[in-house]
Amino acid sequence: MASGEVDDVLFDIMHMEAVKLILSIPNDHGMVHVCGYVSGAWRFCAMADEVDFSLLQDSAWNKLERMGYRVGLALVERCTKDSTRYKEELEKMRFLCKDFWSAIFYKNIDNLRTNHQGVYVLQDQQFRFLTSISQSEQYLDQVQPYLALSCGIIRGALSNLGMNCTVTAEVQVLPACKFQVTMQ
Repeated sequence: MASGEVDDVLFDIMHMEAVKLILSIPNDHGMVHVCGYVSGAWRFCAMADEVDFSLLQDSAWNKLERMGYRVGLALVERCTKDSTRYKEELEKMRFLCKDFWSAIFYKNIDNLRTNHQGVYVLQDQQFRFLTSISQSEQYLDQVQPYLALSCGIIRGALSNLGMNCTVTAEVQVLPACKFQVTMQ
């Protein structure tokens, strides 16, 4: 196994474990307590039915997205250190879809679309973080936490390139993923 392959496996495992850790915290007895961030404080519950899962999902999504944001800021710094500054918005998006995406996922984005009014749609038909999830439709509602880190990476990279935006992800068929970047 080559060094790059080992790095890929470690990155994939780190991603899966980060999502799992943020979604649940084990207690002293080995039982999982569901956690959530409510009104400025962490709330722990022994029973899953005591938690408002919408708050839990929003909290976990935000935490993973913030982690990704910091990673994206640092990674784009490394990727652009030897290149010229990108001036146009579309140039920056092309950089993200080609150079930056291939540095992280070892492939270019499959499709980039824009309405030329500040909305970009990036499509990846074999998104790396979803390829290990079963392709069955029953898992479609469970993939959102696995996309939060990637949304943050994209937002952090674009922020470092001088583009303030929001990033959302949508999955209709596994392992394809569609990221929507909306400029602010």
